[in-house]
Amino acid sequence: MSTRSRRTLPVRSPKRLALPGLALRSPKVLAPRLQRSRRLTLQAIAVLAMAVPASAQSLSQISLRPFAEVTEESFNAIDTFTSVFGRTYQPFWGGGLQVTLGDRYYAELTASRFRKNGDRVFRNAGQTFHLGIPLTATLTPFEIVGGYRFHLTKRPWLVPYVGAGVGRYAYRETSQFAADGEDLDTRHAGFIVHGGGEFRLSPWVGVGTDVQFTRVPGIFGRGGISQDVGEDDLGGFAARVKFVVGR
Repeated sequence: MSTRSRRTLPVRSPKRLALPGLALRSPKVLAPRLQRSRRLTLQAIAVLAMAVPASAQSLSQISLRPFAEVTEESFNAIDTFTSVFGRTYQPFWGGGLQVTLGDRYYAELTASRFRKNGDRVFRNAGQTFHLGIPLTATLTPFEIVGGYRFHLTKRPWLVPYVGAGVGRYAYRETSQFAADGEDLDTRHAGFIVHGGGEFRLSPWVGVGTDVQFTRVPGIFGRGGISQDVGEDDLGGFAARVKFVVGR
């Protein structure tokens, strides 16, 4: 029996499989990219660290200041208010919220109310006649004003301010013995400008006084005494006193 020589087959090392897009890189190739990623991460952290104090500082400059106010307004509809209520100047009571930014710029939201009893009248040949029919008039303004506060170096306790804005005015006139169409319930837009000063009594309390002008054309004048005398503007000049709480 002859002995056959054994052949040794060469052993091949297994090939590494590389998935598409995931080619193996050497450490020398990956090192610069890792360093670049670390730099970008550190830069992002630094930007966030600087942005957080800046946003906190901006929020700290915002102050919410509720207030109550008393207003005495002289209406532009002189003949109408004199005939129905006996005088043109009438009181308002209200309040609102003022938001200041950096103690310079401000936005103010105010709601107030005027309510008065009078009687119905009519005019004939230039003369006014009272009918003896009682009526109740109610005016409810909602006003939004923005403005600027000035700071005086020599008088830090006094803060002058000016502002302008718009309002929505609801006027209602009712009578117990009114005929069809005599009662009135209407709303109209108007604009406002005001200016005055705030006296700081303490860091948290202030008293503001100002003069305000409003114009509300077209809210009435379609019937009754206001139509007879040709008046349709429910605005006027007003003196206001505000009691403010807040810095």
